Amino acid sequence: MTTAPLVAVAHGSRDPRSAATIHRLLGVVRALRPELDVRVAFLDLSQPLLGDVLDAVRADGHREAVVVPLLLGHAFHARVDVPAAVADAQQRHPDLRVRIGDVLGPDPRLDAAAWRRLLAAGADPDDPELGVLLAGAGSSHAPANRLVADVAARWQSRTSWAGTVATFAAAAAPDVPAAIALLRARGARRFAVGSWFLAPGLLPDRIVELAEAHSDAPLIAGPMADDPGVADLVLHRYDLATVDAPLPVLA
Repeated sequence: MTTAPLVAVAHGSRDPRSAATIHRLLGVVRALRPELDVRVAFLDLSQPLLGDVLDAVRADGHREAVVVPLLLGHAFHARVDVPAAVADAQQRHPDLRVRIGDVLGPDPRLDAAAWRRLLAAGADPDDPELGVLLAGAGSSHAPANRLVADVAARWQSRTSWAGTVATFAAAAAPDVPAAIALLRARGARRFAVGSWFLAPGLLPDRIVELAEAHSDAPLIAGPMADDPGVADLVLHRYDLATVDAPLPVLA
């Protein structure tokens, strides 16, 4: 078998909406490239786990696979969990060559997907009294948080909004109440929440609950995952991993 399967691995969640959204994303990927063997995997909390999917890839006769992390930045899961799961699988299957593609972010296609979701929620780029929170999970890895702040700054530069602020559900500042206070100080009278999440779950729900508790009827954007631009990005990461020699082959 000459074409390496694409194994797309997401974090996983106890919330069934999360896995359903990831499956919808991979449905879009398959529609874009129907000849490609595309498989879904998770790191934790959802099934099937990455190691089990790689076992199945080898059982089906493949000698190669490409793992594409459905992660938005180079935080702990990308730097530790994915390589560890791949290394474990390769110990079980020394004849299986696994390449790991890059994470999804940063990339203009993610910016565009989050922007489309925000506009679909009703945000008006020409509203000078609108304050926009771009909400991400938050990480102890500062560069991952900075990616979200950079997107918020780009949005601010091309709109008339009172302000655009990155906010985080955990592990980083500002939280939602602090971000809303910052935007009010800049003149915001209405609020919208952009989503730097791929799928629904505990942390996006926390963001929404706090936004609704601290502002009046905020506009809430949906997560990005099944946006066609995200699907195109997944395939781009796969293609780069199949041709770019420096990407790691773990053993």
